[in-house]
Amino acid sequence: MIWTREQLYTTLEETPRKVLTELKKQVDACPWRQKFHIQPSTGLLNDPNGFAFYQGEYHLFYQWFPLGPVHGLKYWYHLKSKDLVTWKNLGIAIRPDYDYDNYGVYSGSGIEHQGDLYLMYTGNHRDKHWVRHPMQCIAIMHPNGEVEKLSHPVIKDVPEGYTEHFRDPKVWRQGENFYAVIGAQRQNQSGTAVIYKSPDLLNWSFCKELSTELKDFGYMWECPDYFELDGKGIFIFSPQGLEATSMKYQNIYQSGYLIGNLLNIETFEFSHGEFHELDHGFDFYAPQTMEDDKGRRILIGWMGLPDILYPTDKNGWAHCLTLPRELKIINGHLYQIPVEELKTLRKSKQNLSTTLKSLTSFGHGTNYELECEFTDIETQEVGLNLRVGEGEKTVIKYSRKEEKIILDRTLSGEAIATEYGTTRAITYNKDTLKLQIFMDTSSIEIFINNGEHVMTSRIFPTNTKNKIELFTASGTCQININKWDL
Repeated sequence: MIWTREQLYTTLEETPRKVLTELKKQVDACPWRQKFHIQPSTGLLNDPNGFAFYQGEYHLFYQWFPLGPVHGLKYWYHLKSKDLVTWKNLGIAIRPDYDYDNYGVYSGSGIEHQGDLYLMYTGNHRDKHWVRHPMQCIAIMHPNGEVEKLSHPVIKDVPEGYTEHFRDPKVWRQGENFYAVIGAQRQNQSGTAVIYKSPDLLNWSFCKELSTELKDFGYMWECPDYFELDGKGIFIFSPQGLEATSMKYQNIYQSGYLIGNLLNIETFEFSHGEFHELDHGFDFYAPQTMEDDKGRRILIGWMGLPDILYPTDKNGWAHCLTLPRELKIINGHLYQIPVEELKTLRKSKQNLSTTLKSLTSFGHGTNYELECEFTDIETQEVGLNLRVGEGEKTVIKYSRKEEKIILDRTLSGEAIATEYGTTRAITYNKDTLKLQIFMDTSSIEIFINNGEHVMTSRIFPTNTKNKIELFTASGTCQININKWDL
């Protein structure tokens, strides 16, 4: 279907109920609906927004175009949870119903202040000539859940020297002031981020550009996020326009982080190490973090990418969010660890501990968690075939010869963005390997060595056998594997 501009910017409120009912039937009949991931009831989900711990619960919003699997008129959809596992749908929180956001409620963040949850986001406004005018806006959620939008943007104009690509404010508090980092594009078409300052979240002043050591690093930085962890400053962002090199930057767009000294709040200089990708799979973008009441820094990302077609499009919906991950700095590297609460999803358990000598079957399933530990690796290759059946499989393997861990979705079912390749890999050369894998109906999240590396991907199998296989090549390996149905 080719969407017209009029269709893309039709509001949910203007859409006949019959159309919505038929769309919901189409979505509900899709064989790839997830079991334990956040997904839209219809239409397109993208960036997680406003992630915060407020009034004793986790609150999460996401950008939502309800009428189809395309980037049309965006709303903010609201969920809350007591445990990061079971989420309650609360419906639309912010609608594009003011002049300053009449073409979409774009990404932003949340922060508690004076008993309310302040939501700062980019309002997408277009004039009669279709020229975009991004504005930074505030909506306030009160303890009773009611959301009140300010009648005017709090940052109306783009600073001199930057283009209309100016969005995604992430707010934090430091001392007596609030700060917001905003993704931007310079007039010379290079990506960057800028800092604003406010005493009260309502009156903002431009500080300066975030000073990093990156030069000519993409053409736009989306979804920036600055926070401090274990005495270090961490800057997460999603640069667009990086060229693929070797195993790096293989997806259409990337998300990654810098670890460095604490941000100098006077000069806004950030001294840091090299840029690392957060995820080495196929489908991960626009992550956002928050700190909860336990002092944990938790990340959730969009399990999808812009400008890519997905098999669920024909079923009237697209995308989901990743599982929540606790962030820790270990040996100068940012680890992502599935939050402890996810263990409550575990049901029946299956275990195998053996010397692996050849292809070995180990149960089946579509929704499960695996913990696999490979030791005494005396083979050129060891790994797992997942969702196996009728010419299909998703493969995760460790090649000692190539010194790589490889995720291969060549035969995973319906193809996705094959122009960007069907395998992803990271460098690896150790004598042991630990994998924690979460398999849902149409996704896989692989945590390597307790979260040292992560590979996140959508897969769309068409078979129904869904076997699990273990394999080696030219040698043996000790394997201990646990499986829980989820």
